[in-house]
Amino acid sequence: MRICFDRLFLGLAALLAGGGAPLAASLEPAAPAAVAVSAERLQAVGAALRAEVERGAIPGAVVAVARRGRLVYHEAVGVLDPATGTPMPRDAIFALASLTKPMTAVGALILVESGRLALEDPVDRYLPELAGRRVGPGPDAVPARRSPTIQDLMRHTAGLTNGVAGGSELERRYLELTATDRSPAEFLAALAPLPLHYQPGMRWDYGVGFEVLGLILERVTGGRLADHQTRHLFGPLGMTDTGYFVPPEKAGRFARPFAADPVSGEPVNARLRTAPPKRDSGGNHVYATALDYLRFAELLRSGGTLDGRRTLGRKTVELMTADQMTPEVNLERLWARGNVHGYGFGLGVAVRRATVGSGMPGSPGDFNWGGGSGTYFWVDPREELSVVLMAAAPGEIRNRLRQLVTATVLQALE
Repeated sequence: MRICFDRLFLGLAALLAGGGAPLAASLEPAAPAAVAVSAERLQAVGAALRAEVERGAIPGAVVAVARRGRLVYHEAVGVLDPATGTPMPRDAIFALASLTKPMTAVGALILVESGRLALEDPVDRYLPELAGRRVGPGPDAVPARRSPTIQDLMRHTAGLTNGVAGGSELERRYLELTATDRSPAEFLAALAPLPLHYQPGMRWDYGVGFEVLGLILERVTGGRLADHQTRHLFGPLGMTDTGYFVPPEKAGRFARPFAADPVSGEPVNARLRTAPPKRDSGGNHVYATALDYLRFAELLRSGGTLDGRRTLGRKTVELMTADQMTPEVNLERLWARGNVHGYGFGLGVAVRRATVGSGMPGSPGDFNWGGGSGTYFWVDPREELSVVLMAAAPGEIRNRLRQLVTATVLQALE
C-alpha cells in the first residue's frame, strides 16, 4: 500500500479566491489507525483494482480515501495510457463526465444563497427561449402543466431525457444535443423545438437538465460557466488541476481508456480536450484528479466548509444531499441504472434511503454519483468518509468497479 504524503500548497488558490494569505492545508495524510481504519484491510482496495487491470477490464485507476478529514489512502494502479504502458501516476487527470453535475449543482446553490436564483424559479424566467413547453412526441404532444423549475433540473425531474441511440425519434434527437460541441446559442436553438418527455415533476429521467442549468448560470452571472466555477469553487477549494479542458502542458497526465470497450468491442472516445470548448457543459466535460475531487467531496461531507473557508451554508448542503423524491415521482429509470437500488435523489446526487434494497453496503443518508467515463465518488457522513474512484473505464465495467471500491473501503473501517 502506498499512502500519499504530498502537502497540498494552496497559496495560489487563496489568491484566486481573493485571500491574501495561504490557506491551511486540509486532507493531511494520516496513518489509517489514527482514524479507525485498518491499514491491513485497506490493502484490499488496491488488490481488487489490480485484479481488474490484470484481467484486462481496465487500463488503470486512482483511488483516494479520507476519513474524519484525513487522507488515509491514495493509490494508483495499472497504466495511464494503454498504448504506451506508462504507469498510472496518482496525479493523473481524468475526464469526469457526469461527476461534473454535482459541482454544477454547488455552483447554482452558491447563487441561490446570494439571492440571485431560487430553486422554485421556472426555467423560462432565465431562458425565455424555452417557454411554452409541450409534452410528448409528434401530434400527440400536450401543453406542459407547468414550467420545469431550477429544482427540477437539479433532481432530473424536468421532463428532459438524455436520449439513447436505439430509442424513439425524440430520444435520438435529445442524444444529438450533446453529440457535438455547440455554442450556448446553438444548443438552445436545437433544444427549444423539442417537447418534454414527461410532465415536469412526475418522473426521474436522466437528461440534459444540467446542460440547461449551466446556461442559466451564465445568464445570471453574465459570464462563462467556467469562470463562475473557477472563481467560486475550483479556486477557493484548491482544485488546481480541475477545469473544462486540459492545458497542453498537462495533457501528458491525461488517463486514456482502451481503444475499444473490452466487453462490447465498440470504439471508445478518449474525451481529451486541450482548448476551451464552445460551451462549458453543466453536465459533462470537466477534468480533475482524484485528490482535487476528494477536496470537493470533503466540502460536502463537512457541511460546506474546507480549509476554514465556508463555500456553502450548512443547511444548503443538507438540502442538496437530502432525498428530493416526493411520492408522485416515478423512480423506475433511477433504479434501472444499477448501484442505486434503495436510493432516492437529491440535487445532483443519489441519496441512500435505507440499508436494505441496495446491493452495496453503506449508511442511510450516504450520497454518491458516477460518470459514464468510469469516475465515481461517494460520501458517508455517518462514517465521516469521503471516497473518489477515477478510472478511464466507460461501459459496463464501471458499475462493477463502484461495487468493488465501496465494499473494499467499507470493510476496512474499525
